[in-house]
Amino acid sequence: MAPRGRVVVVTGASSGLGRAIALEFARQHSALVLGARGTEALEDTARSCRTAGGEAIAVATDVTREQDVIELAAAALDRWDRIDVWVNNAGVALFALLEQAPFEQHQRVIETNLLGAMLGARVVLPVFRRQRRGVLINIGSVLSEIGQAFVPSYVISKFGVHGLSEALRVELADEPDIHVCTVFPYAIDTPHLEAAANRLGQVPRAMPPVSSPERIARAIARLPEHPRRRLYVPRLAVLGLALHAIIPRTLERLLLDALRAWHLGEPSEDGSTGNLTGNLFEPGPRTDGTHGTRPPRIGTAQLFAWLAARLVRLEAEAATRLLHRAEVWLRRSRGGAAAVARTGELPERV
Repeated sequence: MAPRGRVVVVTGASSGLGRAIALEFARQHSALVLGARGTEALEDTARSCRTAGGEAIAVATDVTREQDVIELAAAALDRWDRIDVWVNNAGVALFALLEQAPFEQHQRVIETNLLGAMLGARVVLPVFRRQRRGVLINIGSVLSEIGQAFVPSYVISKFGVHGLSEALRVELADEPDIHVCTVFPYAIDTPHLEAAANRLGQVPRAMPPVSSPERIARAIARLPEHPRRRLYVPRLAVLGLALHAIIPRTLERLLLDALRAWHLGEPSEDGSTGNLTGNLFEPGPRTDGTHGTRPPRIGTAQLFAWLAARLVRLEAEAATRLLHRAEVWLRRSRGGAAAVARTGELPERV
């Protein structure tokens, strides 16, 4: 029986943004094929989708396993004989310096966030080509275009997701009805931070402005009707990226200071190094639901005021260093001129 709406596949659908995306498509009466490792939470998402007005089936899926991803697509084709939208949303995070965690943990972030998205694209693109239509939505991040401290493997993976979209658009340039959309959200109120592996010994909290997962999901659910190459949510994120292009070193220092003060300023309650493996290799403790439990430590207006004051201070420090270098150069130049006046010879260059 043909579904009333689109056939949509969503990975990482058991909680957080993936759950919100699934529910939003369900409200459009879509037929949903939901993939995630946590089967209990995934089944709960499927039930909620059916209540919201859609059809839904749950398929236990680890996106790092090619056969799992193949079976996820097969479930959609067996049930509805087509796939209209594929959302590469599954992702994990590791809070650790690059040299701090075992390399296999950094590798796992890359395998899940980037290679999982590549496997999803690899499986669904032949379907889209056969249909001559389809929408692939890759969930990137603002960190797909700007670095951030303390989550290096996550940043690398999200830059890779951006590159995946760019490469596929060229491959599909002669397929006008196949679209590749990349979503660049900023901070989202999901269980993402609670589920992440953490070796920093500090509790990470979102940095405002924080968007609700429902807001991001609504924007994503509009993409099949109005495909866009890039979607920034909120659009304010574009301003930060523009500033980084203008004053990169200053903005990077500003970001580092803000992260230390407001993102990781709270030590772990038990003094430990945190949840060492999080949900990297196993689903971990249930984090079903769409929202997290760690609100920001500072409001949006207060953070912007803090950033403005800190920016002024950083620019003043930079101006002082520049003036000092100019004074040193001037003294050396005067010293060289005096030597020439005394000896009539140019000083030797080292």
